Amino acid sequence: MKTIFKILAGIAIGFLFGCNSQKKSTTHSHDGSEEHSHDVEPGVETIDDYYGSYDLEDSAFGTKTKVTVVGDTRVMVTNSLPNHETGTFPNPGNPNIIASQDITYEFPVTPKYTGKAQWMREPGVALNGIKFEPQTAEVVVCDTGENYRVEAIQDVIDLGLDFNHAHVQPTGAYHYHGTPTSMISKFDSGQDLVHIGFAHDGFPMYYSKSGQYKPSFKLLDGTRAGEDCTYDNPKQHMDISVGGHHDGTYGSDYEYVAGYGDLDECNGITVAGKYMYLVTSQFPYVGRCVMGEVEAEQQGPPNGQGDRPDSAQIIEQMDANKDGKLSLKEVKGPLKEDFSKIDANSNGFITKEELQKASKVGDQGPRREPSQGGRN
Repeated sequence: MKTIFKILAGIAIGFLFGCNSQKKSTTHSHDGSEEHSHDVEPGVETIDDYYGSYDLEDSAFGTKTKVTVVGDTRVMVTNSLPNHETGTFPNPGNPNIIASQDITYEFPVTPKYTGKAQWMREPGVALNGIKFEPQTAEVVVCDTGENYRVEAIQDVIDLGLDFNHAHVQPTGAYHYHGTPTSMISKFDSGQDLVHIGFAHDGFPMYYSKSGQYKPSFKLLDGTRAGEDCTYDNPKQHMDISVGGHHDGTYGSDYEYVAGYGDLDECNGITVAGKYMYLVTSQFPYVGRCVMGEVEAEQQGPPNGQGDRPDSAQIIEQMDANKDGKLSLKEVKGPLKEDFSKIDANSNGFITKEELQKASKVGDQGPRREPSQGGRN
């Protein structure tokens, strides 16, 4: 039986995302518990105010982010409201409204570089408390078995991104998929490298205004395969033609080629002996992995499969008549192929319980790479 992991990884609930507004009134305090300078190339000295403890409050936007450095731990307590202008939400591609969150993040002050890339769904957090989440949970599924993870920054499916390459999750969490334009302006010290955040392994995240550091990903040669492909979310159904050249619509359109650019596969680089990540205007925009040690709960499975929906979400997405179960007519792709095996009682319907049971069996087997190859 085909592993159900492939099904869960390939079929994603179309949770849409979106955004809010801005101004600034920022105060900083440094407790001297760590070295605040950051050595970089001559002529590109960067802002270093945010290496120590600081308070970031913006009454215009309700932003409240407090960072305290204690020993070797950087603790960020934030309501995750942006301190800058955002697009209009809800919008046609994003039905959600920005809402405050109650989140505490911890980062090591002295990160430990391993050189081993570990995939992360949320690789880091901006200095203002907004998380970076470069990938999406949106998937195009083909009847012929191919699954394509949709990039947030593309022209085929409107995901409601604003001018900050950000949008809002159903929880109300505003998050960045690419360069946080307004945020970069807020933290710009006048130098080329702008310090904009920390990755979960503790290494800093920067943006180069000159774009001098190039990613090492390139578009694949050849064309995509797949027939009778569709994209679905709770409010929309689209027939998608995936044929044609790899153009960046899907994460799997790209491959990492060591040395092709300046940055490693996590969009990182060592400058003057200091390792850092770059957020770039080219793919992958924000690195999808980290090169340092991270806590176990921050890690995710490789190959971008951490966004797979659970059984309830799959039922909700495919259940056209809303009867709480799936018929053969309602399913498609790999799930349709394995329908009779998942339908344990052979009554012609797949229930949430049957899907959960099949998922547990599938997770015990070896994981398969996405059928289309490449990186998600």
